[in-house]
Amino acid sequence: MSNHIWGLIHHPDKEWRSINEEHETVSHLYTHHVLWYALIPVVCSFIGTTQFGWTFGGEEVFQVSVASGLVLGAAFYALILLAVAAVGTIIHWMARRFPERPSRAECIVFAGYTATPLFMSGVFAIYPVFWLCVTAVAAGLVYTAYLLYAGTPSFLGISHKEGFILSTSTLCMGVLVLEALMIVAVALWSMGSEHSIMWYFFH
Repeated sequence: MSNHIWGLIHHPDKEWRSINEEHETVSHLYTHHVLWYALIPVVCSFIGTTQFGWTFGGEEVFQVSVASGLVLGAAFYALILLAVAAVGTIIHWMARRFPERPSRAECIVFAGYTATPLFMSGVFAIYPVFWLCVTAVAAGLVYTAYLLYAGTPSFLGISHKEGFILSTSTLCMGVLVLEALMIVAVALWSMGSEHSIMWYFFH
């Protein structure tokens, strides 16, 4: 697994330089980082929704069967993996006007490490109370934004002012991708519950 997590948490500036020097490939990123850390929200969501059930703040609980949870978990996992590549592609497109524009593969690597706090915030899905999960994701998003602002200038070899502008634009686009992912994820886990399926057919 990745050896950059501790550095990204405690000294991101130094760690971004180390990541840049490695020239990591997308396949290495996925096999040593993304595939593992993306399992955190997936496995925790599976446990939470099959053992405890979703709740949106009221008394009603939406519980998913183990069989449905496995299918929905696989779909959720695939969405996360695709989202990392999508955000990396967005960064590559938005950096098109910079003379030292990194390759698409390098941008995906950057996106994969930047998303680490969001992956780790998924641990709260093991007890799937909606407001708790949203709060955890918001905290993960804040640190993701910090990693993005700290890493963009050195990653692209641009000034901090240019890095701030690009980071803000990237963050906005990334938030849209995250919101879409969350909406689809909640819809998947909710519609996978036996209660939701019955509601769908009988209302």
